[in-house]
Amino acid sequence: MTASEKESIRLRYLEVDTSNVADVLDNMNLLQQGLAADFGPYPETCKRMAGWAYTIRGQMTPYPQGGDADKMQACQGLSPGEIGVWSGNGEGICYFGELIALGMKERGCVGALIDGGIRDVRWIGEHQFPVFARYKTSVQSIGRWKVNACQVPVYMRGHDGGNVIVRPGDFILADEDGAIVIPVEHVHTVLVEAERLTEIEKNIRKEIANGLTLAEALKKYGHV
Repeated sequence: MTASEKESIRLRYLEVDTSNVADVLDNMNLLQQGLAADFGPYPETCKRMAGWAYTIRGQMTPYPQGGDADKMQACQGLSPGEIGVWSGNGEGICYFGELIALGMKERGCVGALIDGGIRDVRWIGEHQFPVFARYKTSVQSIGRWKVNACQVPVYMRGHDGGNVIVRPGDFILADEDGAIVIPVEHVHTVLVEAERLTEIEKNIRKEIANGLTLAEALKKYGHV
C-alpha cells in the first residue's frame, strides 16, 4: 500500500464512528478489538483520531534519574499518519507528556494511544495533538518506567478485562465512544462496511426529521 493510499484510508476512517466499526467487527466474528472503557480523550476537546499503529512497549524498571533516551529513540521511527501506541505495566505514573507529543507531531504522527497515564494535558491540547489514555497523573516515568521495545506486537487492555493485541501497522480509531483496533488485513473491508452503515444512519436521521416514525424508518432501511 502506498503512502497516499494509506492516507486516503485514514481520512475516510475519520468520517465513521467507532460504534459502527465495532458492529462490523462483531459481524466478522472479530470480538476482541475494543479497548477498555477507561480509555478517553485528553483533553476532552479532542474528539477523534485515526491512524496506523506504531507500537512502543515498556515496563516498570527502577533506574537512575537523568532522562530517558530509550523513549526518545523509540519515537524517532514514527512516520506521517501513524499513531504512537504505548503499552506497559506501569500504574499511577505517566508514560507521555508535552515534549514527547511535540517530538511525535513534528514527525507527522497524528496521535497517541496510551495504556497508562499522561500529564501536561493543557499543553498537549494547546498543540492540538490528540491523545487517548487511561488516566492522567503528574508523576513522571523517569526512574520508574522504561521503554524496552518498539514496533513489536503489544497488549492493550480490552473492553472485557482481557487483552487486545496491537501489531505494527494495524489501524487505530478513537472517538467519543472509545477506542478500537482494526487488524491491518481487514482495514479495507471494515471501512467499506462501516461507511455503508454510516450512510444508512444518515438516511434514517433525515427520514425521522421529515416525519417518519422510527419503526417506519427501520422497516425501510433495516436495523443498524
